[in-house]
Parts: sequence; C-alpha cells; structure tokens
Amino acid sequence: MYLTIQANSTFEQTIKKSQFICYLIRIQTEDDAKKQLEQLKSQHKKATHVCFAYLLGAKDEIQRESDNGEPQGTAGVPILDVLKNNHLHDVLAVVVRYFGGIKLGAGGLIRAYSSSCAKAIAQNTIVKRVVQNKLSLTLSYALLGKLQDFLNRQKIAVLDTQFTENVCVTVCVDQAKADAFITNVNNLLSAKATIKNQGDVLTEVPI
Repeated sequence: MYLTIQANSTFEQTIKKSQFICYLIRIQTEDDAKKQLEQLKSQHKKATHVCFAYLLGAKDEIQRESDNGEPQGTAGVPILDVLKNNHLHDVLAVVVRYFGGIKLGAGGLIRAYSSSCAKAIAQNTIVKRVVQNKLSLTLSYALLGKLQDFLNRQKIAVLDTQFTENVCVTVCVDQAKADAFITNVNNLLSAKATIKNQGDVLTEVPI
C-alpha cells in the first residue's frame, strides 16, 4: 500500500513557551527535499532549530533525518518514526523551533517533535496511490441508464461522457478489478458495449 499526503500543510503549537511549526511537504526527489529545506531555513533565519526527516521511494529507499543542533536522537529520529508509523512515502517533514526559554529535556523534546509531526499529519488528508485502468465504454443510448445505475452501485466515478451517435463513457477501475468489471458489464449489457482499455493511470484516493 502506497500512502502519501494529499497536499502540503502547516501545523503550529506552543509547548512551554517554545514555538514548534511543522511543515509537511510532498517531494519526488532528494533535490526537491534539499530545495524545500533551504527555503524554510531562509524563511526562518531566526529559528533556534530547523529539524527534519524525509522518506523517498515506494520502499523508503532514501531516509534522512537531522536534529539540527538538538541533543542527538531527540528531533530527527522522532519525526522520521512518525512518518514511518503512518506509512507515508515521498514526504518531507520539517519542524521549526523557536526556543521560549524553558528547557524541555530529552523526553520533552522527543514528545514535542513527534507530536508536532503527528498532529500535522492528523490535520492533513492521507491518500492511497493505486494503479487503475482507464476504460472507455461505447454503447447505445438505450443502455445508458442501466450502465449508470451499475456504476452508481459500484461507486465507480465517471471521468467523461461523450454524446455522439452513441454514448462513450470513460471510467477508471482498480487494475486488480478491471477484468471482473469488464465481465460484469458485458453480462449486464449482453455484450452490447464496446470496451477499450486506454492504459494505466496512477490515481490518488483519500482514505
């Protein structure tokens, strides 16, 4: 299962007068991550620490984290662990800290950085990336109502409908379910629809 965040987001909280700002950012390459980090460091020049972690690849082939001056293991690793525990991929999490004058101790820092990341994720929308087949179904107007009812019951969204001499309906179906879908439609419409596979598409579905 391949999960990621739907969009970039920001979460902010204050713990014992220290301000923690967590940025969740979608990334595709390590260069993306480095560029985003530089921008945030420039944006928060007066911050005490800019700690981060990121995971790249379907199997987390690239994993990076940094405490950025905090005691070793109190910031970068906790942020990374939150990303892993949520099974997120291709995500950069940056937690900016403005020190408020009260020391939190190692345990307090771990809780502060991990909770900042966890709460940011909780406020975001997680999406699942699935491989789907894009299918076009060409049929007569007389059969359209029957097909639409079937699609509604199966909760399959219609991408496009073209009305010409016949009707052409375009849908996306999970790759693993495509053969069963085609069989069911053929049975439903007595094989009177022309179904063409237009190839694979990567779709993001909120969970």
